Order: sequence, then structure tokens, then C-alpha cells
Amino acid sequence: MPDLHIAIYQPDIPGNTGTILRLAACLGMKVHIIEPAGFDISDRNLKRAGMDYLASASLTRHVTWQAFQDWRQSSDRRLVLASTKAALPYVSFEFRPSDVLLFGRESAGVPDYVHGAADARILIPMVEGQRSINVAMSAAMIAGEALRQTVWA
Repeated sequence: MPDLHIAIYQPDIPGNTGTILRLAACLGMKVHIIEPAGFDISDRNLKRAGMDYLASASLTRHVTWQAFQDWRQSSDRRLVLASTKAALPYVSFEFRPSDVLLFGRESAGVPDYVHGAADARILIPMVEGQRSINVAMSAAMIAGEALRQTVWA
């Protein structure tokens, strides 16, 4: 069973969060939501996107960034931030089995202090002129590569 985790910083869109929870449940990954979220965690859109997979998803809610950081540091886990401001393509990055893959909020990414706290920053290369890939799709792409390197290899 993989020990990779996905963390979502203050998510805005319940459907994306539900999709990430479904992905994680299917791949055996744990999910962390760093609050406050831009929606009620019991939102029906979250439940619709997650379908019946929510019951099998491993979800931890952290009431603040600092609470998440306290957990992460006590667990001795490396924080890998997906960011359009990064320079290293995710397929060139060497993932570790206990990494936490961090994704920012859909509307604004992560603030500078979160960016600065990351142990590594990776990006999904895109064609010029495009802003970003949907956060749930980004999580799927990066989680797939991390699992390929650490579990499925």
C-alpha cells in the first residue's frame, strides 16, 4: 500500500475535492484538506463527485496551515508543491514513498509563505499561453507519476 499523501490547500471547488478524494481512494492514498475550504465539507457537490468512494477515502482535515505543518513535520514527510511558478517538470523529479503532494486552491494557488515552506516545487509543462490545468487533473497526473516511481516500478 502506498504511503504517498495528497494535500489540498484551502480548496474552492467541492467537485474538484470530491474527484481528488475518489482518486485517492482508488489509488490507496491519503488526503489532507488544509482549511478553511471555500465550501462546506459536507457539500452535495463534493459527495456527487466523490460518489460512493468517499466512505473509503482516508481524509484528514487540518484547521490551519500551521496544524498541517505540525503534522507533516512530526511525520517527517517531504512537501512537494505543484506550482505554475516552479521550474522543474514533475516527470524529472525523484519522488519518495512518503512524500506529500500539495496542490493549491483553484482561484489563487498558495501564498508565498506556503510556497516557501515546500521542500520541492514541480510543474506540469504546458503550451505557452495557457494558465493552468484543473487541480484534480493535476493531482491525477502527478500522483500517477509518483506512484509509478515509488510503488509500481
